[in-house]
Amino acid sequence: MERSEKELKQRLRVCVATCNRADYSKLAPIMFGIKAHPEIFDLEVVVLGSHLIDDYGNTFRMIEQDEFDIGSKLHTIVRGEDEAAMVESVGLALVKLPDVLQRLAPDILLVHGDRFDALALATAASLMNIRILHLEGGEVSGTIDDSIRHAISKLAHYHAVCTLSAERHLISMCEDHSRILLAGCPSYDKLLSAHQRDDYADIIKSWIGSDVKEQDYIVALQHPVTTDIKNSIKIYELMLDALISFNKKTLILFPNIDAGSKEMVRVMRRKGIEQHPKFRAVKHVPFDQFIQLVAHAGCMIGNSSCGVREAGAFGTPVINLGTRQTGRETGENVLHVRDADTHNKIYHALELQFGKRYPCSKIYGDGNAVQRILKFLQSIDLSEPLQKKFCFPPVKECISQDIDHILETQSALAVDLGGTNLRVGIVSMKGKVVKKYIQLNPKTFEERIELILTMCKQAMADAVHLNCRILGVGVSTGGRVNPQDGVVLHSTKLINEWSSVDIRTPLSSALHLPVWVDNDGNCAALAERKFGHGKGVENFVTIITGTGIGGGIIQHNELIHGNTFCAAELGHIVVSLEGPECMCGSHGCIEAYSSGLALQREAKRLHDEDLLLVEGMTVNNKEQVNAIHLINAARLGNPKAESVLHTAATALGLGIVNILHMINPSLVILSGVLAKHYEDPVRQVISQRALLSAQGTNIKVSELEDPALLGAASMVLDYTTRRTY
Repeated sequence: MERSEKELKQRLRVCVATCNRADYSKLAPIMFGIKAHPEIFDLEVVVLGSHLIDDYGNTFRMIEQDEFDIGSKLHTIVRGEDEAAMVESVGLALVKLPDVLQRLAPDILLVHGDRFDALALATAASLMNIRILHLEGGEVSGTIDDSIRHAISKLAHYHAVCTLSAERHLISMCEDHSRILLAGCPSYDKLLSAHQRDDYADIIKSWIGSDVKEQDYIVALQHPVTTDIKNSIKIYELMLDALISFNKKTLILFPNIDAGSKEMVRVMRRKGIEQHPKFRAVKHVPFDQFIQLVAHAGCMIGNSSCGVREAGAFGTPVINLGTRQTGRETGENVLHVRDADTHNKIYHALELQFGKRYPCSKIYGDGNAVQRILKFLQSIDLSEPLQKKFCFPPVKECISQDIDHILETQSALAVDLGGTNLRVGIVSMKGKVVKKYIQLNPKTFEERIELILTMCKQAMADAVHLNCRILGVGVSTGGRVNPQDGVVLHSTKLINEWSSVDIRTPLSSALHLPVWVDNDGNCAALAERKFGHGKGVENFVTIITGTGIGGGIIQHNELIHGNTFCAAELGHIVVSLEGPECMCGSHGCIEAYSSGLALQREAKRLHDEDLLLVEGMTVNNKEQVNAIHLINAARLGNPKAESVLHTAATALGLGIVNILHMINPSLVILSGVLAKHYEDPVRQVISQRALLSAQGTNIKVSELEDPALLGAASMVLDYTTRRTY
């Protein structure tokens, strides 16, 4: 007798807790394996959750039919089938479990999956210093189940996973690799021999009807998604409509007990599914019979994990509806209908999948999971410390701060790629250009990149001495830019060779800093939003009046790029059907009237006709006539120059009126060298031409000295200080 007691003490006390019909199908093979080795294991069974509810089939009876002694039955479900009921059920389980676990005193608790009941089990066992083996952790399905599953994994001491990806996920979550077993799914131990049963035809006949043939019926099982209950019910209703239209015999199982299931059952009953001649609605099918029904079905539809896992072992075609399982690994037998928003879409999926056969998949197991898990259980050393250890990846040691580091100024490198000059600036968080570098812009792509890098490296070296911490690089350039990829799609004619050019990659690789790139007009708007008149303004437009005409639009505090990144090409708003030719190839654009180049063109024309100079003006023979000469001539009373400027200002004003009528901003900011010359005429055009409701729009001239550099810097400073750009 003393020897018998000693042997009993040496046996591993394993408690298996099962909450529902689904997890029992995975736990049962392990339970049979444990029961078959009484000399090694002492099995205790705890039943809770929906097993004990009549509406869900009182599935605890199948555990008894399998001749397992149930040590404890815990009624833990608070009815209501909504989010609050799920939370209350977890709380009720936590109240009842301590007494049971204390009485049973298991060496290890087996917990499966991602149900809220399982979370209560893992929480209670963890707090009571009971070792936990978690089955099927590390998987990704795409719903709230992921959060629950990962939470259980963090509480568990040991893990038995089904796939290599799941194993890698757990390692990424800092779980100890030596405590992770790649076992496969226990239910696959049964599945892979399921085709060998001779009585499958009798099973089909008993559950679906005597007139139903193999592969000529559908198995439907749809559960609610607790994070999107309303859409779950809609998809369920559409699925039922599609199945009714498809007119094939269908075995439909009631949904699980999650929040939203009650509404789904109401939909089923409202459509008369339980009385419909083509449907058989059931609350539960024993697992060994259920897998026969799945194995020989023409198709399985819904969002049950059985569809993406077990059905693959038979090559049964599956239609997965919605997002509940979209993160899981699947075989080629699964057709996802993620956006199942129409009856026709689901019906078409049925047409594509019904009656097909696919190669059998062994993603989730090879039929040897149970023996691996039993060996793993035997290898557990109960003398090891209970406190689990996390395997964090190596992290670079923190450098203790000194006063210089604390006083560093967070700054950005700003690059302005102009038609003539290339400028680089160190810009502080407060918008101060700490230091600026200017060089003539080279002609070729290679020379430009080389010069940008040289100037940036010099600025970075100087930043150390200026006590500026460089957070990244922002680039402002003319033309159409894809800011997401850092690529100049089409440059202006002033900057040759910049077409489909990746600026971000060479700069980021060489400087080892993040790089942002955007159009110069957009950068001007960003500069105003962070440092200028646009600060705190929700909707405004910035218009650059310089060599060309450009701009940027801020709508609801965000910069608008447009579908093909050509939003806010304000200079190419057409204000005349028969106007002068623009550099874009069109006629009558604002830029063709109001840009610096347009004014220079008119100044040269007047000069060639001896109509530019008036008393008090001189032009050196070596000096190139430009827009400033035209402005000076108008200021001195030259009527021809005044007429040109009036036309230019009117064109700009009309363009702004169009902008006011399209997007109705509260503020328009005129920026660039010509802004102050256009301010009053633009106000006058708005007062004459704009709708009454738009005439009160605020018009301001920018006070920023360097909007291109400041805007380029703001991309860096806003993003790195957690303002999404």
